[in-house]
Amino acid sequence: MADPTYTPPQVWQPAESGGKFAGVNRPTAGARHDAQLPVGDHPFQLYSLATPNGQKVTIMFEELLEAGHPLAEYDAWMIKIFDGDQFGSGFTALNPNGKIPALLDRSGATPFRVFESGAILQHLADKFDFLLPKTGAARAEVLSWLNWQMGTAPFIGGGFGHFYQYAPEKYEYPINRYAMETKRIFSVADNRLAESHYLGGEAYSIADVAAYPWLGALVHGAYSGSDRFLSLDEYDHVQRWVRELDARPGVIRGRMVNTEAMPERHSAADFDAVEDRTLFDPIRKRADA
Repeated sequence: MADPTYTPPQVWQPAESGGKFAGVNRPTAGARHDAQLPVGDHPFQLYSLATPNGQKVTIMFEELLEAGHPLAEYDAWMIKIFDGDQFGSGFTALNPNGKIPALLDRSGATPFRVFESGAILQHLADKFDFLLPKTGAARAEVLSWLNWQMGTAPFIGGGFGHFYQYAPEKYEYPINRYAMETKRIFSVADNRLAESHYLGGEAYSIADVAAYPWLGALVHGAYSGSDRFLSLDEYDHVQRWVRELDARPGVIRGRMVNTEAMPERHSAADFDAVEDRTLFDPIRKRADA
């Protein structure tokens, strides 16, 4: 339903929008307060939160460690976005966009930043020669699907998720608009997974690491039952793919990091302190249901 009371002005001016993100969103970038970031002992310092974009990177690190890359040890620090941690001067120095995740790579002589989840995945893949072909058509295919995911995520999160779950009022047009686009995105993935085992081809890759937290979250009912609302059981190949990735040890661990149950991660021993691992293991949750 349209709002008959609103006519856009000739020049837009910011106004209080209400809703869950009202205290976070502003039309300007940059630091809002001085705050230095903590630093641990490992070569990689990750500042993030267990949103889908944050989970991409923690899953990547845990997959690296699972595959036997000890030099990929990392410290993960929680950035509480509703408290405005991402607008501290230390964080915006790492990511001028003020969004999680942000990575400080201290593995070489000169530390440097990497921001945007897709860039972090590609950086780690190249650094460790892991989950990304080095050259040719195979590399191009994986990078194409990685960037497909980066381009489609805003339609799922900022589009469908926002208007279906978080907007202070429910309007039919934006919900229908972004529900249609989200289902189209699932259709693209389903068609691809009908012809290849993974998004990038027959081998697991960073394209899967990137797409799983978003598509998997909706399959498992994110946004108060979007799986039912969007009839996601129609996408058999996406369902198969999600359930296979659900069972990967690196995926299970990566989903735990930077949650309320595990705010920080500094060693593998930190996982032992998580009291209820089934919260992060959809396979076991379905078995218990």
